[in-house]
Amino acid sequence: MGKGKIIIFSAPSGSGKSTIIDYLLTQNLHLAFSISATDRAPRGKEKNGVEYYFLSPEEFKRRIKRNEFLEYEEVYPNRFYGTLKAPVEKQLSEGFNVIFDVDVKGGCSIKKYYGENALAIFVQPPSVEELRKRLVNRATDKPDVIEDRLARARFELSFAEKFDKIIVNNELEEAKTEALKLVKAFLR
Repeated sequence: MGKGKIIIFSAPSGSGKSTIIDYLLTQNLHLAFSISATDRAPRGKEKNGVEYYFLSPEEFKRRIKRNEFLEYEEVYPNRFYGTLKAPVEKQLSEGFNVIFDVDVKGGCSIKKYYGENALAIFVQPPSVEELRKRLVNRATDKPDVIEDRLARARFELSFAEKFDKIIVNNELEEAKTEALKLVKAFLR
């Protein structure tokens, strides 16, 4: 089995990135989802190796020192998230195309690491105002959290031109079709 390829998705929260990735995972593209690592404890019914690789804070920092991450970020003080190299390399060697759902900095780092073997796609909302509507309609966050997400979105939007392709998610079905077309062309 040949070595797989890398597909990176980044986007502001509420842009539809996860929905597009979930759709692509059903499209017979021999995709494997990259599971992130974190040093936080599992929540609810989360399982190690399913939602995340759960590492102790000490283990996470040890692995940073040993250069075992493709990318990582200290999202909050002493709260780390990142992508371990070993599971991704295993998926690639098994012939899977590995799909990532990462923040913009992580997406740029993974693209730099894999170069031409990676396709980096940025999913963009039609506007910040539309993003606000989506986040409000989702009804999962309080107003102050929505404002924090919008501030973060403005920052993330400044990274869009660093990606290979930009999909403006004006209409979800069109965005899913465009993503499928881009990914299929890249995998050929």
